[in-house]
Amino acid sequence: MKKLLLVVLILIGLQTQAQQATPYFCCDSITYWTDQGQGFNIGLDTSNIIHNPDSIDVWWSVCTNGLCYAGDGMYDYFPQVTVYDTLKVGYDVYLYENGVIVEVCTMEEWLVFDQNSFSWVLLNMIPTSINELTFNRVNDNKMYDLMGREIVDVPLGTIYIKNNKKYIRVK
Repeated sequence: MKKLLLVVLILIGLQTQAQQATPYFCCDSITYWTDQGQGFNIGLDTSNIIHNPDSIDVWWSVCTNGLCYAGDGMYDYFPQVTVYDTLKVGYDVYLYENGVIVEVCTMEEWLVFDQNSFSWVLLNMIPTSINELTFNRVNDNKMYDLMGREIVDVPLGTIYIKNNKKYIRVK
């Protein structure tokens, strides 16, 4: 009987420790949405959030053309923004449980308006240009020292470059 009681107490203790050790990480499950209307509509998407906090405070910042605008709430609208702007969008999300902040999530990204998809997209997701590099290698038999200066006569025992190859004059 003592062994059974000891096993039950140990299991209760382990379960309590496992519950306390569970981290609260919600930041990875929070995203935001945008709307392609006049101005800039943005809102917080918590549909994939891991935990169910009591309350959420959201503070937005949208910057464009050297000016920043602040907003708050699950949804906000910035009429100052046009589809021709490049935006820096950020948010701070405060998650509360039992009146205590349990996690603060902060994010900042750059967005541009994509005319093809008619939506706001991450700036780093759009290729701006891809150019092929071409090298015109000229073998003109000119000689250069290791500093890149053109030389006419090479002293004995000196390293020099000719037609993109290194040589040492020994005779």
